[in-house]
Amino acid sequence: MCIAFLDPGNLEGDLQAGAIAGYSLLWLLMWATGMGLLIQLLSARLGVATGKHLAISNMAELCREEYPTWARMVLWAMAEVNLIGSDIQEVIGSAIAIRVLSNGVMPLWAGVVITALDCFIFLFLENYGVRRFEAFFAVLIGIMALSFAWMFGETKPCGKDLLLGILVPKLSSRTIQQAVGVVGCLIMPYNLFLHSALVQSRKIDHTNKGRVQEALNYYSIESTIALLVSFVINIFVTSVFAKGFYGSEIANSIGLANAGQYLQEAYGSGVFPILYIWGIGLLAAGQSSTITGTYAGQFIMGGFLNLRIKKWMRALITRSCAIIPTMIVALIFDSSEQSLDVLSGWLNVLQSVQIPFALIPLLCLVSKEEIMGTFKIGTVLKTISWLVAALVIVINGYFLLEFFSSEVNGALVGAILGALTAAYVMFIIYLLWRAITCSPWQKFTQSKTIAHSES
Repeated sequence: MCIAFLDPGNLEGDLQAGAIAGYSLLWLLMWATGMGLLIQLLSARLGVATGKHLAISNMAELCREEYPTWARMVLWAMAEVNLIGSDIQEVIGSAIAIRVLSNGVMPLWAGVVITALDCFIFLFLENYGVRRFEAFFAVLIGIMALSFAWMFGETKPCGKDLLLGILVPKLSSRTIQQAVGVVGCLIMPYNLFLHSALVQSRKIDHTNKGRVQEALNYYSIESTIALLVSFVINIFVTSVFAKGFYGSEIANSIGLANAGQYLQEAYGSGVFPILYIWGIGLLAAGQSSTITGTYAGQFIMGGFLNLRIKKWMRALITRSCAIIPTMIVALIFDSSEQSLDVLSGWLNVLQSVQIPFALIPLLCLVSKEEIMGTFKIGTVLKTISWLVAALVIVINGYFLLEFFSSEVNGALVGAILGALTAAYVMFIIYLLWRAITCSPWQKFTQSKTIAHSES
């Protein structure tokens, strides 16, 4: 679950926040991680509690039953688009890492081909059970932690500034775009579908309410520890680039494609070249997140479409949906770092667009007694969750407006985007209407109206 908080897209958001805003956005990183934890815990709660009442229990399957066919197909399409966009970033990140570690010998497209083979690693490991699969990811997260901790030790960021950045909220008009990027990168829609399905691997006695509550408590501990680790790793990356590039002339030009070279120029070789340390950490992030994306794709496709096909076939389909466009991107932008950064910006927009299509259905489902039973969320938690969701959606909405106003030109393009925006907003309104009409308050008012008319 925490891999989605450490993928190459997040690392790029970290390094740009550090280079442009210094340590000043670390407090936002902490609170954004906390909001991400709350949302992930709701996803886990959905997966654990529904097993007591329903034969289906992950979020994609529940959405298939909850929404009419047309809405379900739109939600599925949006989830797949999110997955493909995220996978492009992750595969490109792995390919960049392979190019770094090979001293530029391996072109970007060759790195994409190598990364595509991790699908077979996924199939091989899954045959040995979920526990070994989790152990493999633990090793990759450990490699990331060691690599970025080594970089942190080599560059020696200022401890006082780091602590003030975490504890003292600070935001300026100059760093708003990076602030929005920090929040947007941490909420991955496909991760909600994944987490609600991953919890099914634990054997829980759903006939015993105490055991279900115990499982929820342990999931809370487990998820908190996992995201604490991801938070520390993200701090390492942000702090390294804040120490090396904040206030410099090149701060605004640093991206994932050229970050390693800039690090090498700023900090030199040392005992072990920092360029290769960065490459190892980036490769671990890219490889782990691409396999996670393949895993999530299986649950999304199987849940929404109720497909019963062999795992290797479904994995091949989900991986092909991402690898083919990624290969095209690699061939087109292989030697253009600036183009890769522009592409990354558009992919971040694509991720932001998808967030309401996962958050709103999740909050609707965990609020329904017929789905959650006694484990539906209470009024206080529901209020906090909706406030967090509204904040995330508003922040990403602001990011979209800023991005399109600066990047989009031309009347025709503006008209097309205007029409798409109208359809987008209408569908969000529909999801909100469904969430309101399925609430206990709505049912209470309806029953009172019926009783009054009958009397």
